[in-house]
Amino acid sequence: MADRVSIAQARIDQAPVVLKAYGLGSCIAVGLYDPETGIGGLGHMLLPCRPVKNPLGSESKYVDAGIYQMVDELVRAGARREGLVARVTGGANMFETAYQTLINSIGSRNARSARETLAKLDIPLVGEEVGGNRGRTVEFDLASGNMLVYCARGIEKVSL
Repeated sequence: MADRVSIAQARIDQAPVVLKAYGLGSCIAVGLYDPETGIGGLGHMLLPCRPVKNPLGSESKYVDAGIYQMVDELVRAGARREGLVARVTGGANMFETAYQTLINSIGSRNARSARETLAKLDIPLVGEEVGGNRGRTVEFDLASGNMLVYCARGIEKVSL
């Protein structure tokens, strides 16, 4: 049985827990993991960047702030900061229009924000399955650090 990670939420746990996020569209799921300790976390994030004026407490809603918060919580839980690796999925362009291209869609901006934030933190991105125009569900196995992505509109499964 997997522990659910809802939209605008991040969960930190350790092996043998499996964290699962359902129905990713333009949202991004970021999995952070320390292979040595088996401590990891999964965030189901909605928007690319947290506005400066927003009050504290809404970090998990935003990709950039959510990643920073997860890193802090992982270290407090015993993960090694220098050992963290990342896997990212989601960021679909669910409702393409003439005004919203694959480059400027919220999904693309979410994926870009995840990559940029991880690069700033020097956390290697070891697996990515983003973009397209279909939803996803993801399972993040903290026993192995593997992320299994179930893609909508077909039976396709991708292992990161």
